[in-house]
Amino acid sequence: MNSGQMIFTQVMDVMPLKTFHRCVARYQGDFSVKQFICLEQFRVMAFAQLTYRESLRDTVTCLRSQSSKLYRMGIRSKVSKSTLADANEVRDWRIYADFAHHLIGVARKLYQQDQLAIDIEQTVYALDSTTIDLCLSDVS
Repeated sequence: MNSGQMIFTQVMDVMPLKTFHRCVARYQGDFSVKQFICLEQFRVMAFAQLTYRESLRDTVTCLRSQSSKLYRMGIRSKVSKSTLADANEVRDWRIYADFAHHLIGVARKLYQQDQLAIDIEQTVYALDSTTIDLCLSDVS
């Protein structure tokens, strides 16, 4: 029996939440949102990315199969495909872009003394641009 924190929770605990909340406030991401706030959307999408989910349906199915653990993962709202799709459609993408730029800055400081940094004259970014395919024939 696992008595400690889940790995996902440990990864999310490292995220600078003050910075994330500043990004959300800058673009009013949680304005008039009652349940599925930006932080929960971020956590769900991070979970999807880290666990190689192939679609929103796959993500929601996986999360629902472990519904008793969602609260400990920081996901307080019920996650459904339509709620997640709506959030992805209407939320300002700049929230997550600004947060990514902050994380890149943190990573740059952590690895500036690394041997790789000496061999490369310019800054190099490796961002995952994996897309999650949506199929309109599966709309329920």
